[in-house]
Amino acid sequence: MFKIPFLDLPPLRAAAGTVRLPGSKSISNRVLLLAGLSEGQTLVHDLLDSDDTAVMLASLKQLGCVLEQVEGGPLKVTGIGAKLQTNAAKLFLGNAGTAMRPLTAALALLAATQGGEFELSGVARMHERPIGDLVDALRGLGCEVACLGNEGYPPLRLSGPSELKLSEPVRVRGDVSSQFLTALLLALPLVAEQDIHIDVVGELISKPYIHITLELLKRFGIEVKREGWQRFTIPAGSRYRSPGEIHVEGDASSASYFVALGAIAATGQPIRIEGVGSASLQGDVRFVEAAEAMGAVVRAEANAVEVKRGAWPLRALDLDCNHIPDAAMTLAVMALYADGPSTLRNIASWRVKETDRIVAMATELRKLGAQVEEGPDWLRVHPLRDWQPAAIHTYDDHRVAMCFSLAAFNGLVTASPVPVRILEPQCVAKTFPDYFETLFEVVSARPEDIPVITIDGPTASGKGTLADVVAHELGYIVLDSGALYRATGLAARRAGVELDEAEAVAAIAAKLDLHFAKGRVWLGDEDITDALREEASGLAASQVAAHAPVRAALNQLQLDFRCLPGLVADGRDMGSMVFPDAPLKVFLTASAATRAERRHKQLISKGIPANIAGLREDLEARDARDKGRTASPLQAAADARRLDNSAQTIEESRDLVLSWWAEARPFKGSALSH
Repeated sequence: MFKIPFLDLPPLRAAAGTVRLPGSKSISNRVLLLAGLSEGQTLVHDLLDSDDTAVMLASLKQLGCVLEQVEGGPLKVTGIGAKLQTNAAKLFLGNAGTAMRPLTAALALLAATQGGEFELSGVARMHERPIGDLVDALRGLGCEVACLGNEGYPPLRLSGPSELKLSEPVRVRGDVSSQFLTALLLALPLVAEQDIHIDVVGELISKPYIHITLELLKRFGIEVKREGWQRFTIPAGSRYRSPGEIHVEGDASSASYFVALGAIAATGQPIRIEGVGSASLQGDVRFVEAAEAMGAVVRAEANAVEVKRGAWPLRALDLDCNHIPDAAMTLAVMALYADGPSTLRNIASWRVKETDRIVAMATELRKLGAQVEEGPDWLRVHPLRDWQPAAIHTYDDHRVAMCFSLAAFNGLVTASPVPVRILEPQCVAKTFPDYFETLFEVVSARPEDIPVITIDGPTASGKGTLADVVAHELGYIVLDSGALYRATGLAARRAGVELDEAEAVAAIAAKLDLHFAKGRVWLGDEDITDALREEASGLAASQVAAHAPVRAALNQLQLDFRCLPGLVADGRDMGSMVFPDAPLKVFLTASAATRAERRHKQLISKGIPANIAGLREDLEARDARDKGRTASPLQAAADARRLDNSAQTIEESRDLVLSWWAEARPFKGSALSH
């Protein structure tokens, strides 16, 4: 998962391939709570691993549930059987509405019947999300619920015992959030000594999410009777029974981004999305109907969907989005690629989500240059042709980050494509931690559009360390070109080839089965990382790098590292020869004395004896050899920024390079800061 302050997306061109979705957040947290309240053990397969499920798991553990992860398999949940194992706990629930609302209802009822005191809190935004309608319903039942900050909002204190009033119907509003009704449906079976009726006041929104709740209750032994969408009855004697094991569907809301991706950019092979399909419980699977209305070609299977582009530009639509409230955000970005203005209606629930999503979407779409109109429960987006590079503020909202990634396909509708910056991209961890990695596996860009930073310099100047920290900040891939030459020298020596035999060494270089993974270097199936760090490997690299045929043989291998989302390449000629079009080239230097001292400390820390004077002589000799060779001599590119780091910390050098990068790639509404 990207844990960086921003992620730059270059203009993207095409998409094809297969995506396996993470588990549904809505189903995962419902299943966890139901398993936690049941007697016995439940094996939960394909559970979503995300921030929202993490807070639910932590809370269940505090409440006495036993959680055991089966290696390579399901999570085993041993429930509390509706009997409190502790009478006091303070639960932190982040910004997870699917944890806060149902736990509030369940613990309020358990505290009322068994005694206890529980405090529920979250992040600042959670304390701005209304819960008053659920609190009113629980107080009407006789539960003791105190709002510890503002009335009608978390944090909450739930106390007991108290006498419940179950003879009259429980009344709850349905026009703000369906999660209030879901919370009551999940909690009231705990106290169903008689039939309990729930009456919905007003028009119930997000009915598909209530359908998910009812279907999961069935699997745990609770048959709720429904009269339309206005009255729900929990039968007397209801009690939770574990189904033994249960599988979590892929997340249909997360599928929307890849359905849209297929509609926009899959012009040959389709995007195949596995984990949801025609047999899905989730209402958001109906997003495919909206995509089809905009022109997508869709083929659905029971547990998979394939999508590719049909109409282009996409067709504008005017849609009541009550049935797909979360996925509808994706339509707002798809509308940028349409043939006219698109209007999304009945989306008032957006205002009480992780942020006010109507305001957020309108604000960020306008940054890109779009004309947007908004109302209390609607949004109208006009197609965009004159795009502006913009930094998208994500408001700590996973869905804002994911749907705006689709704006990077603007090159399909404009002759002057622009990059898009996603600020705080790690917010996708709420539901889809590996979203961007998954996206990059199925999209492509022109090589010249993929950003590259080159860092060249002499031996021991610190370019490898600087490349690593800059790439870490940007979420980019690292190319240590020196490792290619060291690996070539190592492979040549092992093959018995003399290092001054240029053609023979080049033949070995051309066939190198070399790859990098998790900071390690592999030659075939062998981890050669430590071998490459030996002084002999460094000397061999300097020798083989002097041969023009070797450099030619390794050139394509180096070019192949230019892949999404971007590259930081360090070496001797990355900016001057290999990536001459890089928008930022750095030539890093340090005095010979400084470099010798650094290398001396490095060797001593590894227990390798070394002499500073000798090291300095070796470095100066290698400098002379690298500068004097006929093939790609060590020299700064004409447009390189020079950086002498003799007196700088690595953090100071990193920040300077990032400031240069900000100058090279300006974004509307963004500035780099550390």
